[in-house]
Amino acid sequence: MADTDPKGERVQVANARSQDVGKCVARLGRAVLERLGIREGEPIEIIGQRHTAAIAVPPYPEDEGLEIIRLDGLQRANAGVGSGDFVEVRPAEVKPANRVVLAPAQKNLRLQGSGEALRRTFARRPLVAGDVVSTSVYHRSPAMDRRGFPDDAFRSLFDAPAYGLQEIRLVVVSTSPKGVVQVTPDTEVELLPQYVEPKEARQADVTYDDIGGLGSAIDQVREMVELPLRHPELFQRLGIEPPKGVLLHGPPGTGKTLLAKAVARESNANFIATKSSDLLSKWYGESEQQVSRLFARARQVAPTVIFIDEIDSLAPVRGGWLGEPAVTERVVNTLLSEMDGLEELQGVVVIGATNRPNLLDPALLRPGRFDELIYVPVPDKEGRLRILKIHAANMPLAADVDLDGLAARTEGYTGADLEDLVRRAGLLALRQSLEAQEVTAEHLEQALKETRASVTSDMEREYKEMLQSLKQEGPQRIPIGFVPAA
Repeated sequence: MADTDPKGERVQVANARSQDVGKCVARLGRAVLERLGIREGEPIEIIGQRHTAAIAVPPYPEDEGLEIIRLDGLQRANAGVGSGDFVEVRPAEVKPANRVVLAPAQKNLRLQGSGEALRRTFARRPLVAGDVVSTSVYHRSPAMDRRGFPDDAFRSLFDAPAYGLQEIRLVVVSTSPKGVVQVTPDTEVELLPQYVEPKEARQADVTYDDIGGLGSAIDQVREMVELPLRHPELFQRLGIEPPKGVLLHGPPGTGKTLLAKAVARESNANFIATKSSDLLSKWYGESEQQVSRLFARARQVAPTVIFIDEIDSLAPVRGGWLGEPAVTERVVNTLLSEMDGLEELQGVVVIGATNRPNLLDPALLRPGRFDELIYVPVPDKEGRLRILKIHAANMPLAADVDLDGLAARTEGYTGADLEDLVRRAGLLALRQSLEAQEVTAEHLEQALKETRASVTSDMEREYKEMLQSLKQEGPQRIPIGFVPAA
């Protein structure tokens, strides 16, 4: 923790609501604002493991009297904290920026153009070197490039094969002077074309703000994964072992992989993702070595989240082979020993994902291996509305678009289905005219006709019955011929 100002206030971090995401605002209680001498709209400095800055705004009505600060996922990453942690808040000593250098926060994204548009976008916004910030830009197609853009400032900012409003995340590579700065009309803003690793990298590619409709699943994963990785001392104090594994199961497309990425990022842990097919080899003994190397690497860079997708194909039920064990049986034995063997698994949590948990070997489902089975459900109406808002956040929607009504008509749609629905609506607008500047209700209506729900009511019922069966059965004891004790 960095040195704090005597005038600072210690408050607990809570998640921001969707309407505040990406706006660089922090909601604080009025009593805290008064003690700090800060008025609404003034910049504040937030000090966790790192420094960042935001614009102070009043709390939600239900937060009145609470000593909390609401931050979105990018702000939490910039401060190096998670929800539930404490930060110091104090008035920011803001300096006008002479120069700000920005670059794409993603390694696979290339930008081009000047920083003129960004100077207006970030005007009076507090920035700190190393911060990851979000903004929206127009992107273009070669055809549109010849016709011209409604706003020339965005004309060559983002080189992409389509045209519309697109969210991008930028990293603040450097500022002059250092510290908390604000962009002014005289600030020189430079936009680098490619990703540049800043001196204090603050990765935030996926946060809880990017996930909708999984409220209860997020809470369970946070308790089982984020808490032991961020605060292992709590478990040591009570003399209990932290969870070693979590199994995410549910219908395909509900966001299991995205949830694993988000919890790793919010836990400030390294994330190692692999598929079962990547670990299986045709060479004798190579598959077991792959698993052992995976865990050895995770221990070296702990705290680490290991994510194994399609784990049912890697660790199926044993006992179906005679003679020499099949490769998957040897892999299961290796996986069991790595998770709960002689060598301690400190600072490493394994997250498995599967659509068919009934195919997994029962030994993996006992405490000490996968301690918790978390069902990732199909989103309800409220969850579908949240997902639609996330995917349409940077889409120019016409006034006749009713996302609430659309959410009510998409029962059985997963997060992937809803993402596809929004994407198809945008493509329909482009097919109608390359000059299209908004997506209408008619486009969404047509896209709805071209898509379908991935999960039927019968499928969802089967998954829920499977969950109950997994909780009740557990591993069965196989008698081996010992004489019972007297």
